[in-house]
Amino acid sequence: MQNQARVVWEQRWHPLREEWVLYSSHRGGRPWIGDTHAPQEESAPSYDPTCALCPGNKRLTGANPRYEGAYCFTNDLPPFSNEAPAPLEADDFYSALQVAGTAEVICYHPDHAKTWVDLTDEEVLAVVELWRERTQELGARPEIDHVLIFENKGSLVGTSNPHPHGQIYAGNLIYGHTAREVQSSQKYFERTGRLLGQEIVERELAGPRVIAQNESFLACVPWFARYAYEVLILPRRQMASITDPDERERTNLGLMIREVATRYDNLWQMPMPYVMAIHQAPTDGQEYPAFPFHIEFHPPLRKPDTMKYLAGPEIGGGSMTNESNPDEKAAELRAVSPIHYKSNSQ
Repeated sequence: MQNQARVVWEQRWHPLREEWVLYSSHRGGRPWIGDTHAPQEESAPSYDPTCALCPGNKRLTGANPRYEGAYCFTNDLPPFSNEAPAPLEADDFYSALQVAGTAEVICYHPDHAKTWVDLTDEEVLAVVELWRERTQELGARPEIDHVLIFENKGSLVGTSNPHPHGQIYAGNLIYGHTAREVQSSQKYFERTGRLLGQEIVERELAGPRVIAQNESFLACVPWFARYAYEVLILPRRQMASITDPDERERTNLGLMIREVATRYDNLWQMPMPYVMAIHQAPTDGQEYPAFPFHIEFHPPLRKPDTMKYLAGPEIGGGSMTNESNPDEKAAELRAVSPIHYKSNSQ
């Protein structure tokens, strides 16, 4: 067993999702003879003639222009659309709604081989500006109640195309995590008069889990992390949406995302897979001044070759188990360089 002082063996309350997370860090080093994934460098050409996201290439509907910066287009096979049919069968018990709205793809860069770690300061700002612009435009549409922006990076999280890109799902569904964060932040404010997101910021700034920070944002492995290397990017002041930061703050947000992605890659000197999601207030016409805008990173790996599988406790029981100590995982990420291991300046 590990040194007892470093063992976290307890339940911790997740204040955003209002659920318990079970910690059993003494099990992190248990013998593993299950499936492993050999760490390997993912290499891609700067242009792939078969890629549906590269400039000038054909897609299912039409073709891409020869774009030179961040580029957005409507998903060829969207999960949300105003052209979706009405439900075929529904009643008060088995209720159903039309999936109104739209979905878009955000290409971060025309170069097929780049990721966040390769983007310049101006290029990361361009992506954040596009997120802001699309949130404003889509959120103003009467049928769109929520704008979910996310990125799936790496084959281990199911990415079918390595071109640097993310997606936007904008429709009449308020996703479950956002709905719970609406409730948790409102209840916390009504009970204490304080803002939930800022309470988390104050706690994390006073603790050992901050891995990076600038004048506008901080990144941490939170006390209530559900995954071993989960990272939250939190604003230093109250924000509810990607539309709230001013230009300087948007620049700092892009830089912070790039630094988190760089520290991930530097941890094991390999491209780190992850799911990144922007958590922002719904756009259903109501006011959400207490909503805690933040960005979440969920890497599926707990070791360079070992996945964190969702199994009996998570899928069958419905509660997460984290077999690590967030303080230690934060220390690992904080100890690596903020300059990418492949950079000439490293």
